Amino acid sequence: MDTGSHLLLGVTLAGLAQATGLVGNDPGLSQALMMATVAGSHAPDFDTVVRLRGITSYIRFHRGITHSIPALFLWPLIISLPLAWGFDVLGHFGLLYFWTWIAVVFHVFLDMFNAYGVQCLRPLNRRWIHLDVLAIFEPFLFVLHAAAAVWWLGFGGEAALLFPAAYGITLLYISGRAWQHARLVKRVAAVLKMRGVYHVIPSFHPFHWRFVVETDERFYTGKLEYTHVILQEMYPKQQRDDIIQATVGVDGVRAFLGFAQRIHVTWKECQDGYEVVWSDVRFWYNCKLPFGVDVRLDRDLKVVHHRLGWRKKAWDPPFV
Repeated sequence: MDTGSHLLLGVTLAGLAQATGLVGNDPGLSQALMMATVAGSHAPDFDTVVRLRGITSYIRFHRGITHSIPALFLWPLIISLPLAWGFDVLGHFGLLYFWTWIAVVFHVFLDMFNAYGVQCLRPLNRRWIHLDVLAIFEPFLFVLHAAAAVWWLGFGGEAALLFPAAYGITLLYISGRAWQHARLVKRVAAVLKMRGVYHVIPSFHPFHWRFVVETDERFYTGKLEYTHVILQEMYPKQQRDDIIQATVGVDGVRAFLGFAQRIHVTWKECQDGYEVVWSDVRFWYNCKLPFGVDVRLDRDLKVVHHRLGWRKKAWDPPFV
């Protein structure tokens, strides 16, 4: 999910901890717990610092080792131990660790449900897991948790009522979106009647989705509006000839191939060489393939230039 939603969920997790009655009236523990859950809710995304080394490093490391199985247990230790010492609540270290762990796990859990995905099984498996159920920003969940947080902090609302209800509704909402997603995958398959791999990808609108179908010979893309399946684009697969193979060893292409899952590649001849375009069809939007690598080659198939990243403005969809 987006950074704002993760931080907000950190606040409401602190409220949920208050609702258990274990925190009591200890102001030092309450403050430490709030800081711990907020930090824990964002901690796996501290890997965004690698963006300073360029987009290639970011694609290679983002949502990788910092979201892995060992990280689920290391982040709570890194966060809760200094806070327990700083707020003089070392006697409650176990409680701080537990709620920080909940925050970290819930962060990774939510990331697993969107289209970008997460390598949460590392080091056992480097596979990207993306369930394509939630958008990167879910307006309903944000409003729900913002209302609960404001009512609790601003108007003295009862934590024991607000936060179990908020998290119960959250889990029901995610379950409902998962059911909706599974139903729409079947709907697209029934309409298109093709043998292949189907992806149905959410948007901010609860009833507008995109889909990608990969068959042996081509990719098909389109959109779902309520139950209407609208086929829009077809991308034939191209054999990887010498021109395409000349780009496989490029650092940006290797990083892309380690992340992308529905890979489409084409090339065209230019005045002074060739241009090879790698794209991940999962992020198709509005008849364009906005994410991938563009590589320029000279006539001798030597790499002149390459660029990895988004072929769109930051404020343009899709948002992943």
